Amino acid sequence: MSRRITFYYAPHSRASCTLALLETLGADYDLHMLDLVEGTQRRADYLAVNPLGKVPAIRHGDALVTEQVAILIYLADLYADKGITPAVDDALRGPYLRWAVFYAACFEPAIGDRARGVAVGPAMSSPYGDYDAVVDALKAQLSTGPYMLGERFTAVDVLWGTALRWAMAFKLVPDAPVFRDYVERVTAHPGIARATALDERYAAEQAARREAATPA
Repeated sequence: MSRRITFYYAPHSRASCTLALLETLGADYDLHMLDLVEGTQRRADYLAVNPLGKVPAIRHGDALVTEQVAILIYLADLYADKGITPAVDDALRGPYLRWAVFYAACFEPAIGDRARGVAVGPAMSSPYGDYDAVVDALKAQLSTGPYMLGERFTAVDVLWGTALRWAMAFKLVPDAPVFRDYVERVTAHPGIARATALDERYAAEQAARREAATPA
């Protein structure tokens, strides 16, 4: 079966991480561009892909996959020969899955609540406990570096490197050396750097098209 996928993407969004993963894997993909400013993710054709109107999403053969972490796991396993996903019988597989899911289950909700100034209430009623606990757990894990799982670079580093770069830019996590050094190390990876340049280019092209379409 072909490994080529259709990638539903919008620049400067969560799909930027998937773009970084695809470029890191050297994957074959067809880009289906959406414009979040114009709201093309809310049109019927895309809602048939993801009823929530969210990016990223991928289609591989008959398989349709949404949700950033699910896509990461799927793609890294699809391209397992690239060596950035631990095999099922690898001792790192458990920690790999743990930190992939920790991102969606704990980190995103914690920084989202932080950004909105939402009071989460008692830790027992919160899906992630509290913001400080999430940040401290992440600091402790990254201190074992240089990568999330120690010496080995894996797909979770693509996820966390791009996520922490964004979170630090918006001051949603502390500007701590352990975060800063990790982001610099991971985002310097050739595939991620290439994806960053593409993301910026696509965003600029969309902005230029919108400006050209605006009546004088």
